[in-house]
Amino acid sequence: MAGYDDRDGKIWMDGKLVEWRDAKVHILTHALHYASSVFEGERCYTGKIFKSVEHSERLRKSAELLDMPLPYTVAEIEAAKTATLEANGLTDAYVRALAWRGAGEDMGVASSRNPIRMAVAVWSWGNYYGDAKFKGAKLDISKWKRPSPETIPSAAKASGLYMICTMSKHAAEAKGCSDAMMFDYRGYVAEATGANIFFVKNGEVHTPLPDAILNGITRQTVIGMLRDKGITVHERYIEAAELEGFEQCWLTGTAAEVTPVGQIGDYTFEVGALTREIATDYEKLVRA
Repeated sequence: MAGYDDRDGKIWMDGKLVEWRDAKVHILTHALHYASSVFEGERCYTGKIFKSVEHSERLRKSAELLDMPLPYTVAEIEAAKTATLEANGLTDAYVRALAWRGAGEDMGVASSRNPIRMAVAVWSWGNYYGDAKFKGAKLDISKWKRPSPETIPSAAKASGLYMICTMSKHAAEAKGCSDAMMFDYRGYVAEATGANIFFVKNGEVHTPLPDAILNGITRQTVIGMLRDKGITVHERYIEAAELEGFEQCWLTGTAAEVTPVGQIGDYTFEVGALTREIATDYEKLVRA
């Protein structure tokens, strides 16, 4: 597979479709220096983007939280995603919408005079965790912690917030793991580097309260599915000592979908019936 900068196809940029290899920005783009960018990761199944409008709404909300209101409405973002999929002839694809402060009059921390730009790219992408989706992912425990919402806009899907996630995942992969689980600034279980986390004990489900992490769209979908089945879901603070007592574990995210976890550090989990059921039901839902 060619690098992501060297492919055939079209990318939507600032209102028009351009050749994939021509989708470029200037070296003095503000986002490259100061992380002034937000994004969405979405999946298109058989021609329909799952929860597409919710993702477009969140992109606009994330941009507002970074003080860079988007010059595109939700309807315009939806149209851009549709046009990009059609231009690339894809019906099953990963969709990446990205907004950022570009190059302009400002080249310091302040950037209010710089234009806010947007792009949409789509490509074919299989299981985010490879065969771990079926066998159970192995997770490292990151040394980095998710910061306080008084430190960062934790409700935004902002590119800069993923810096410690990248470092955590690199360290995990060096140990032969698929990903890393992170604690938050208080020491509670938070999430994986790009996915929310769920645990099962005695037939009930436990997941971290999203007060210092992104409340993922897939996370919300799965909680709704569980409650529709009559399964109790506890959204709460989870301490590290509790990991030993959980029986099952899975991750959720647009890229991860529902991926079972077999191990976190020294703790092991069964890829059990509920995990498999939710993964199967989610697959049916997104393709309905």
